[in-house]
Amino acid sequence: MSADKSSSTGEAAGSTKPFAAFEWMIASRYLRSRRKETFISVIAGFSFVGIMLGVATLIIVMAVMNGFRTELLGKILGINGHMLVQPIDSPLNDFDAVSKRIEGVPGVVSAIPFVEGQALVSGPGSSLGGLVRGVQESGLRKLHLVADNVRTGTFDNFDSSNGIAIGTRMAQQLGVSIGDNVTIISPGGSVTPMGIMPRRKAYPVVAVFEIGMSEYDGTFVFMPFAEAQAFFNLEDKATGIELYVTDPDAVGLMRQPIEDAANRPALVTDWRQRNVTFFSALEVERNVMFIILTLIVLVAALNIISGLIMLVKDKGRDIAILRTMGATRGAVMRIFLITGASIGVVGTIAGFLLGLVVCLNIESIRQFVSWLTATQLFDPTLYFLSKLPAEIDNGETTMVLVMALVLSLIATVYPAWRAARLDPVEALRYE
Repeated sequence: MSADKSSSTGEAAGSTKPFAAFEWMIASRYLRSRRKETFISVIAGFSFVGIMLGVATLIIVMAVMNGFRTELLGKILGINGHMLVQPIDSPLNDFDAVSKRIEGVPGVVSAIPFVEGQALVSGPGSSLGGLVRGVQESGLRKLHLVADNVRTGTFDNFDSSNGIAIGTRMAQQLGVSIGDNVTIISPGGSVTPMGIMPRRKAYPVVAVFEIGMSEYDGTFVFMPFAEAQAFFNLEDKATGIELYVTDPDAVGLMRQPIEDAANRPALVTDWRQRNVTFFSALEVERNVMFIILTLIVLVAALNIISGLIMLVKDKGRDIAILRTMGATRGAVMRIFLITGASIGVVGTIAGFLLGLVVCLNIESIRQFVSWLTATQLFDPTLYFLSKLPAEIDNGETTMVLVMALVLSLIATVYPAWRAARLDPVEALRYE
């Protein structure tokens, strides 16, 4: 009798393929709520919402942090250069010859000599510290981040203008505009019998630029190269040479050719060395945020486990009847795998779509929330940038989706295994 039953069960099992239509039908019925199963359906709903919000949050946060890093990197390298050549032992009075030799190195786009010094910048409104950088007009026009973002004024005839260019934030704080005079005071001035007297001179504002990074818009002052040499008592010398290369990530390979081309004692540093602490902190924060936000998806996956275990207990009689009708343990296991995986897959897809929509409209959403709450959610003075950036990385997004799907599938294995191991005799004994 037992042998005959086993044989008939095997034939029934052999007549259907894995993930057959009836398995999908039963799984879909279990996902639909009935009056007495409302609590289980609520748990499934919370699991779905948890996975959706977890995936969306991960995508949004990672995109914002990627955009934040890319924007900062673009602003920092756009005004400070990819590499810097500074003199050692002797002043850099042969900067023209060194610049021409370095520009001949393959991969170097431009070499811009500059004079730089700290100074006090004073206007009718207030006074503040600034970084004065003397650059020739030809070099200034190569700084596209500055030259392409002039709000008022012009860089035409900058070398002979005897004027300066400042950022929008500095102009607002000083209370000046085009044509107004700004007084620049340098602590390193003329030597007199009374000691060193600070150098003080007024310059008209000929251009106002807006980089979009509040730190730079409120700090940098561009001055004609020859005027900066005279102001900082450097005569025919330069502070250093800024280099822009085709591939900023390959600066390590270019150091030796540039040192050889300089053909003089020089210290060559790149953007990674000068900003190592800042970008390392960003990378650590990004990795920690990813780990923390992954816990949201993990909690939602645990909700799937609890919901399916309750469903298995509630459907014990149904499972027993299916088994007696010829359904194999594999079929029962697949039914509950489909039930749980459906929550995870649909939740992951919904989370991806939600995250994508938010990332594509992140700045509009920020402005709306700021208007709604009457607060400034993204203060440029704190976050350096004037708007909230978001950059979706395909590799990271794929990793988030795969992780959510894997966690969802793993969460369904144990409840499905318990359902498959259910003994029909024990399940129907007290029915």
